[in-house]
Amino acid sequence: MLSTAVRLARSPSIQFLGKEGWAARRAAPIPAAASAPAPSVAAAATSTASPAAPAAPSPPPPAAPTYTTVVPETVTTVPPSLYSDEPASNMRKVISRRLTESKSTVPHFYTSVEIPLDNILGLRKVLQKDFETKVSVNDFIIKASAMALRDVPELNATFDSKTQSQRTFSDVDISVAVATPTGLITPIVPSTQAMSLTEISAKVKDLATRARDNKLAPEEYQGGTFCISNLGMFGISEFSAVINPPQGAILAVGGGERKIVPGKVDVESGEKGKPGIATIMTARLSADRRVVDEATAGLFMSALKEYLNQPKLMML
Repeated sequence: MLSTAVRLARSPSIQFLGKEGWAARRAAPIPAAASAPAPSVAAAATSTASPAAPAAPSPPPPAAPTYTTVVPETVTTVPPSLYSDEPASNMRKVISRRLTESKSTVPHFYTSVEIPLDNILGLRKVLQKDFETKVSVNDFIIKASAMALRDVPELNATFDSKTQSQRTFSDVDISVAVATPTGLITPIVPSTQAMSLTEISAKVKDLATRARDNKLAPEEYQGGTFCISNLGMFGISEFSAVINPPQGAILAVGGGERKIVPGKVDVESGEKGKPGIATIMTARLSADRRVVDEATAGLFMSALKEYLNQPKLMML
């Protein structure tokens, strides 16, 4: 095997200087601007045991910045031919303003109770068959609410946000929500606690008819001390109503539903009756916490349930 010096000497591209040549090279002055000397050939000649280490790879050039082209999103709108815009009526504007104010400023809280309606339905049949008198379930609810407000007068009140005062009334003036083509309106049944079921029925029918015909006087729908909203005739089982300021509460009434109820238990003997089927109505009270507290609302709902459980009390 030839030595490294012999192989370098035979190479036509490398000049072998020898001992004298390197001595002359080292004695020669180095120019100031000269670059660093080339790698020593002699050093390469003396390293016969191992090959030269490979040079470290140069770092890659920095990557060029990339730019993302943002394409504006195409908003797909409904063609104008598929909808129509109508300006809000004056009633809709008033409803929007008042109920928005109510929900944002009045501290609502809610209490619910399930009330059996079978006794009321039975009494209605008796009144219609024996006395030819037609009264609706809603008439019973209005009468029972008036009697419960008489027993719990704290709910028969309004709240004045300007003076931060509560006003309690002796007369129960119940507002009844009536749906009209232009919006919801609440005509008032004045002194409801002093009216009979037939008088309430006639008054509500008259107010509802004139409300749908837009023939109510302002004093017939402005005011009131308590409000009732009944959606049972639309198949709604339960809902929560928004308080109509300055009133302190509103009662939301759903429709009656046939449900299985457990049998009654005899306290003395301990015997349990068989389960049965009853018509159950859900009533939910929305109350202003500034006017009443939860305990007072509970008393009112208990009184309401008691009167509707024993409808004959409303006939006295």
